[in-house]
Amino acid sequence: MTGVNLDWVVDQLDIFIELTKGHWEGNPEDVGVWWVVEGDEDSIKLQLPVVERILDRYLPGWQKEDLSYDREDPQEQVWAKHRNLALRARGIVDREDEVRKNLGDDAPEISAANLHPWVWSGAQSLWRSGHYRSAVEDAAKKLNAEIQNKLGRRDVSETDLFKQTFSLDSPVPGKPRLRRMKDDGSDTYKSMQRGAMALAEGFYAGIRNPFNHEDPRDIDEQIGLEYLAALSVLARWVDESTLEVAS
Repeated sequence: MTGVNLDWVVDQLDIFIELTKGHWEGNPEDVGVWWVVEGDEDSIKLQLPVVERILDRYLPGWQKEDLSYDREDPQEQVWAKHRNLALRARGIVDREDEVRKNLGDDAPEISAANLHPWVWSGAQSLWRSGHYRSAVEDAAKKLNAEIQNKLGRRDVSETDLFKQTFSLDSPVPGKPRLRRMKDDGSDTYKSMQRGAMALAEGFYAGIRNPFNHEDPRDIDEQIGLEYLAALSVLARWVDESTLEVAS
């Protein structure tokens, strides 16, 4: 899987699996028996957030399972449910390449975390909680803010801002331009500038703005990822462009 360090994932799961490995102690004919795990509670809780992030990736919907424990019951197998989830994820990771190759699904994948930092930083909080539509909206707002910062402008935004920013016209006071390459008057230069304007208009007019008028239900995760990928291309163009101001 693109962007994933599988060795690290396995190590983190193994740590948790070992910490939550349990056994019975005591004597049923004396004081009774109780469930004990290998690791101390603090160590398990420190490892748990990392494991939960891994489960988000490999076991979507795991949060819907009953993960509660009756800690007043000495025979309750505390942490066993979490350990089983970690074992399931471990099995998926171990055989992921094998499954992909044998099922004919060995195509490359894109990781949201590897998108341009402006886009992912704007989207990640809502994305991780499953609010994909809102994540795309916040990523679009983040990119708009970053291009405003780069230009030092607050008087215009979104589609109009990109049109003015990548215009072929020379910069004027208060209206600097971004150049994707040196202005040598070539068709390539003109095409790259127009391409940035067109992509921005396509995203904000075709994706971002309709969100305000369409059915407010959330979008599919795959659709959201494709939207973020388009926005990431635009963010890279903005980030890598040279600022040109009026002389």
